[in-house]
Amino acid sequence: MRTAGVDVGSLTGKALILEDNRILAWGVVPTGPDSAETAREAMDMALQKAGLGMGQIEYVVSTGYGRVVVPFAQRNVTEISCHAKGANWFFPSVRTILDMGGQDCKAIRCDQTGKVVNFAMNDKCAAGAGRSMEVMADLLNVPLADIGQRSLHIVKGEVPVSSTCVVFAKSEVLANVRQGVPVNDVLAGICTALATRVYGLLRRVGVAPDFAISGGIAKNIGVVSRVEQKVGLKANICFEPQIVGALGAAIFAREIAAKQQKKPATV
Repeated sequence: MRTAGVDVGSLTGKALILEDNRILAWGVVPTGPDSAETAREAMDMALQKAGLGMGQIEYVVSTGYGRVVVPFAQRNVTEISCHAKGANWFFPSVRTILDMGGQDCKAIRCDQTGKVVNFAMNDKCAAGAGRSMEVMADLLNVPLADIGQRSLHIVKGEVPVSSTCVVFAKSEVLANVRQGVPVNDVLAGICTALATRVYGLLRRVGVAPDFAISGGIAKNIGVVSRVEQKVGLKANICFEPQIVGALGAAIFAREIAAKQQKKPATV
């Protein structure tokens, strides 16, 4: 059985194709102004990699903030449930998940099947999500991919940066840079601020071993290492943390399609 999951997030759109219990292919594209078009682009990329046509996919589930506008999805499921399900597929022992996306962050507790038992979300402020890193990268003219590594190479000492508001944080960052504070020391403060913010979410749901991080910020070693220090656990991170939600959606699609196939035919 081939199913697909499509995750339309605020910064990227992801699509993943599952064949039974094996990942065939996936696509990741920047989110454009048209969420439906973003979903099509991500799905087309995944289909091309798999060498398949849309007609060869039996069922599609969408997730993410743009899930309700994916025109070729038969069902939509919340990203919280999909990230729990996807993380459980990658790491069956995981019971706590931190999904750090562009628009929001979620702390999730799940059971052994990947079912959500508790969760907490940030308040949609950029200070608690990946968007804050983009803002700071632009402000400091530092490539986004370099922030994490540079934050670990402190020159004089980490400088505090607001963890409550990205507007305040921008003012603090600019003031420090103008005073000659090394950029790496400012980046360290930025990563600590985000780690502090998301740690508050994790404390609300309780951190139980094992622990996983999904979403684009999972690629930022500066944030990840600081979160790990705060929770006292090593994070499980899959080879491509941005596809976890799409994988979970594809698993839901497989489960739904299997149930439908088992239903007796009506006369």
